[in-house]
Amino acid sequence: MNTRPRSSQIVQPARRIALEVITAVREDDAYANLLLPTKLARAKLQTNDAALATELTYGTLRMRGYYDRVISLAAGRPVEKIDPLVLDVLELATHQLLGMRTASHAAVNESVELARLVSSRSATGFVNGVLRTITRSEPDVWRDRVIADAKDNDSRLSAEYSHPTWIIRAFRRSLSAAGVSADALEDELRDLLDADNVPPRLGLVALPGLADRDDITIPGRATRRSPIGFSATGGDPSDIAEVRAGTVRVQDEGSQLAALALSRAASIAPGEKWLDLCAGPGGKSALLAAEARLGGAVLTANEPVPARAQLVRNALEAISDPPEVLELDGTTIGAMRPESFDRILVDAPCTGLGALRRRPEARWRKSPRDVADLVQLQERLIDSAVEALRRGGILAYVTCSPHVAETRGQVVGALSRWGDRLTALDTGTVVAEISGETSERASEASQVQLWPHIDATDAMFIALFRKAD
Repeated sequence: MNTRPRSSQIVQPARRIALEVITAVREDDAYANLLLPTKLARAKLQTNDAALATELTYGTLRMRGYYDRVISLAAGRPVEKIDPLVLDVLELATHQLLGMRTASHAAVNESVELARLVSSRSATGFVNGVLRTITRSEPDVWRDRVIADAKDNDSRLSAEYSHPTWIIRAFRRSLSAAGVSADALEDELRDLLDADNVPPRLGLVALPGLADRDDITIPGRATRRSPIGFSATGGDPSDIAEVRAGTVRVQDEGSQLAALALSRAASIAPGEKWLDLCAGPGGKSALLAAEARLGGAVLTANEPVPARAQLVRNALEAISDPPEVLELDGTTIGAMRPESFDRILVDAPCTGLGALRRRPEARWRKSPRDVADLVQLQERLIDSAVEALRRGGILAYVTCSPHVAETRGQVVGALSRWGDRLTALDTGTVVAEISGETSERASEASQVQLWPHIDATDAMFIALFRKAD
C-alpha cells in the first residue's frame, strides 16, 4: 500500500498559495494585490506564513523577467517552450534560490512536489534538474551570465532589473524631461529601476477630522511628506482599530499628496461642490470626502465600473452622510453637468508605471500599444472635467505614471486645447507647502512628478489648473 503523503500535504501552504496567485495573474490577468489577501484570509495563515506567501508572490512577479532568463540558461531552452504551469513553479523556486537564499533542499524538494501537483510525472524530473543546475552557481554568477547574454544596453538593463525595454526607454525620457543631465541620466535610471524592485513601506493615512496619526502605534512607524500620513515596516494594518473602522486607510504618500493638492490649493468656501471623476477604488475619494466635510464642501464621486463603484462606496462608509457615488461615463459628465463643480479631481486611468514596486505584475501586463488608447481617454476626461468645472474652479490632473505622454504631454495638450480659458497653477509650491519640502525633480512650477528613488513614493504626477472666471 502506498503511504506516501500527497503533494498537497508536503508543500507548505505559503508556497502553494503563492503559486496559485502567480498562475492566476498569468492565466486570468488577476491582480495580485486583490487576490492574495483573499487567499491569505481564507487559509487563516499565521503572520509569519502570510509574510512568506507575500514575499514569494510579489518577489516572483517582480523579478519574473530576470528569472525567466536564468531558467532559460539552466534549462537549455527558451521559456516559451516550457509548459506555463511548470514555468510558474520554476519562477517561484528561482526566487527562493536567488532572491531569498532559501535552503536549497527546501526550495527544490517542495517545488518538485508543486510540479507533481500541477503537471505530469515527467515534469518533476525536469523541475528537479533545472533547479539543481541553478543551485550549482552563486546568484552573482547567474547575474553575470544573464547580463552577458544581452545584446545591447537596454537589453542588459531589462535583464538585470527585470523591466521590459519599452518601460526602461519611457523612464529614461521621463527623467530627461524632468531635468536630469545626460551625464547623470544612466545612473539615475538605474536608481529608479532598483527602487522599483524594493518592496515599499506600508503607507497609511489618517482621514482628517476622523483620526489622528499621532495616536496610531505600529512597528517601524515613520512620517515624511504627507502631514496626515505615516508609514511602517511591519505589522498587520488590520490589527489597527482605526483601519478596521475605515478612519485610517492604507494609502501611498504620493496618492495622499495628490488628493491634498486639490483640497488645499485654496481656502475652501462652505457649500463648494467637488467631483472625483475617476474614483475607483476610492482611496482618494475617502481623503477628499474627509477634507470636504471639514471645510463645509460636498463631494460627489464617479466610477463607471459597478464593481469598482461599490469599492468606492465601501471606502466612504467611515464618512458621516457619505458622498453620492455615480456610475457614469466620465467623458460625458461635462456635457451632462456643465459648470457644476468648484473642484474636480481627474485621477485618470493610466499605464500604472509609477506603482510597479507595489503592483509588480503591471510591468508585464502593459505594452506600448496601451499608451495611445490611454492618452486619448485621458484627454477626453480632462476636457469633460473642464466643461464640468465652474468658472474660477480648480482641476487636478493626476496619474500614477511618469510616462511623458501621460503627464507633461497632457498638460501641454490641455492648455493648448483650452487656450486662455484654462491656466496652470503653481503646483510645485502647493505641494511644497503641504509637505514641507520641495521635490528634487520638480523642474517646472506647473507640475510635480514624484519618484520612488527620490521621494520614497509611487511615481505620482500632479498638475493643477484654474478655469478662467
